[in-house]
Amino acid sequence: MNFYRSALAVALSLGLAFNAAAQTNAPAQADAPAPAAAQLDPTAPNPAPVHPELRGVFQDFGGEAGLTALMDDFMAIMLADPRMRPFFENTDQPRVKRQLVEQFCAILGGGCTYTGRDMQSSHAGLQIDRADFNALVEDLQVAMNRRGVPFRSQNKLLAILAPMHRQMINR
Repeated sequence: MNFYRSALAVALSLGLAFNAAAQTNAPAQADAPAPAAAQLDPTAPNPAPVHPELRGVFQDFGGEAGLTALMDDFMAIMLADPRMRPFFENTDQPRVKRQLVEQFCAILGGGCTYTGRDMQSSHAGLQIDRADFNALVEDLQVAMNRRGVPFRSQNKLLAILAPMHRQMINR
């Protein structure tokens, strides 16, 4: 995959972060129980299709612990980015990170269950455009590179995520 296509694929994965952010605007409650699995629209494409053949890629990301560390870095980078901060500063950030870990882990055959909503209903009111995707491209690439995720493994995941963009851009 050339750089442009790789960047586009990374951009498309932005929807995963926006999806999780859209699900809540309240701060995390320390004593609150973990939320139950969200209702998925049965007509919507699966937001976390399992690909057991990508188990090696899951290991390249460092397994579930590596994905958790990646999302910690990713969130910190987004909150430091004035283009992304408005989408994430008033969300339940632990929940956003947890759902991204679940989604990536499920897709990569790591045995996780995704508890978030489908992409289209999650993004309906967020007014996401290409500029938002482009800003996140940079942030996600920085996070994956900082975590040492091999470029080929990044691309394998992103190839699965890329088709989801049709359900997310709404402005």
